[in-house]
Amino acid sequence: MPLLNAQQVSVAQEALQVQVIEGDGVTYAAGSRATRGITVQVTDTSGRPVNNAIVGFRLPDDGPGGVFATGAKTEIVTTRADGRASVWGMRWNRAAGPFEIHITAALGQTRAVAVCQQSLAQAAAGDASSKQSGSRGHKWLWITLAVAGAAAGGLAVAEFIGKSGSGSASPSQTGVQIGAPSISLGAP
Repeated sequence: MPLLNAQQVSVAQEALQVQVIEGDGVTYAAGSRATRGITVQVTDTSGRPVNNAIVGFRLPDDGPGGVFATGAKTEIVTTRADGRASVWGMRWNRAAGPFEIHITAALGQTRAVAVCQQSLAQAAAGDASSKQSGSRGHKWLWITLAVAGAAAGGLAVAEFIGKSGSGSASPSQTGVQIGAPSISLGAP
């Protein structure tokens, strides 16, 4: 049996309190990954943070919900010196609707419980996240078009210089090169 320090003994004789301080009431798109974690704070009855309390987070077995980053429905963490414990990286399933994450904090024989309310919503067609990912997918298209446009402009300038010059320009002098990686246009 592990030895308890003086702080743990005094807390074990008092009731624990657990409060959700981040993540309550958040709505995610069904099938997405959590972008924020859930953080709780465990305190004793006088409001002092409780270090080394064991905190279990439990997602629903069915319906809206998902799994933690480990792939399990339950995640267990220990509070830090500030009395806080966090989980993150949940992968949400595709079932839309509200759900509860049940939280239990324990130190010795003393327990406290809390519930974190969250929900999953079906992503609407054309919502902000789909517009944002669509613009990211076209990034390389725009870069390619910019390079091609610059090359065409350079070629036009080189052709103009070649035609308006004294006629002494050789074909190799009308070539255009554009930065690394090297793109050459015109005669070699």
